[in-house]
Amino acid sequence: MAAARQRQAMLTKPPGALGRLEEISVWLAGVQGVCPPRPFRRIRAVIIAGDHGIARTGVSAFPPEVTAQMVANFAAGGAAVNVLARTVGASVRVVDVSVDSDEPVPPPAGAAGDTAAAGDTAAAGTEPAAGTSAPAAGGVDAVNVTSRYRVRRGSGRIDVEDALTAEEAARAFDIGRTIVDEEVDAGADLLVPGEMGIGNTTPSAAIVATLLDREPIETVGRGTGIDDTRWMLKTAAIRDAMRRGRPYAADPLALLRVIGGADLAALAGLLVQAAVRRTPVVLDGVVVCAAALAAEAYAPGSKTWWIAGTRSTEPAQKLTLTSLGFDPLLDLGLRLGEGTGALLAVHLLVAAQATLAEMATFDQAGVSDKTAGAAPTGPPPSDAALSGPASNGTAAVPSDTPGTAGA
Repeated sequence: MAAARQRQAMLTKPPGALGRLEEISVWLAGVQGVCPPRPFRRIRAVIIAGDHGIARTGVSAFPPEVTAQMVANFAAGGAAVNVLARTVGASVRVVDVSVDSDEPVPPPAGAAGDTAAAGDTAAAGTEPAAGTSAPAAGGVDAVNVTSRYRVRRGSGRIDVEDALTAEEAARAFDIGRTIVDEEVDAGADLLVPGEMGIGNTTPSAAIVATLLDREPIETVGRGTGIDDTRWMLKTAAIRDAMRRGRPYAADPLALLRVIGGADLAALAGLLVQAAVRRTPVVLDGVVVCAAALAAEAYAPGSKTWWIAGTRSTEPAQKLTLTSLGFDPLLDLGLRLGEGTGALLAVHLLVAAQATLAEMATFDQAGVSDKTAGAAPTGPPPSDAALSGPASNGTAAVPSDTPGTAGA
């Protein structure tokens, strides 16, 4: 990171003129361990899908059946996440961990293995067979429908029962870690986690409120655009879930088991393992951020490998970002989820990498630095100022541990 800061100071621009792009570029150099940072070769949006029993109590403006329908839409390449993935050359993977359907949602007829054009897709939640081509940008990869990643059919109703058994919670967490290993081993160098699940902002708000010791009313949001009646139902559901979850506030995995769900547990596992594998992650909205809060509580320091892509309209996400010390890159009033806000933020990461790597330095361009030939001003430095790390004429810099560009 020190080398990235030094290179930024040498580029043909006034210091700090590229604003947060400069911060991002330094963070990228830190997480990649090289300056200048490399262009991204394989950007992967990983959508974790799962239903929640609480959705059947009226906390959402949409019925639970929409989850499975939207997973099928992802597989067909017709969702916002598919379109936005195409704009950054990313491919999409959908993992059904707990959709409330008999079997994992199948691919569109005739889509398996066909990746000839942008948006062509195959099955959701599986890996491509050996020898098949990588998916086109915006497409969903894989060739077979499988239950390999399915934990259960819908998570429990958290206001009256546990979302998962202990075994299911452990399996969901491990699935998230497995997904990262599969993706990184296949060449992924930037991960964009997203989610799909009607009612999933309710357990997310309950998780955030419990971990941060907040009142339900401080974390409840409008989700899919609910009216006042549904908002009151949602607030009551969060209150009752928190009453059940408070005894587990110091144990993030137990909390995910009791008032979270398979999707949140898998996302937490994914975020922890991304840090283990030293792979950068762009965080999305409230659901991903709730999982991130639990992941950081489970494995402190994991957040070093994450950057906040977007600010959601959900109050629980704002509280989470503040707690994690992140300042999101975008604030566009988004509340869709799916990884859409994070994918929009990827454009900024691409720009940050390119400017640090490709801009000419003052010497290369033959452009005078603002200090070139300038007479020194002010009194000469004292002996004390010349001692210590900066006495060789260069600015003292912090350690090369990657920082949080969202901070």
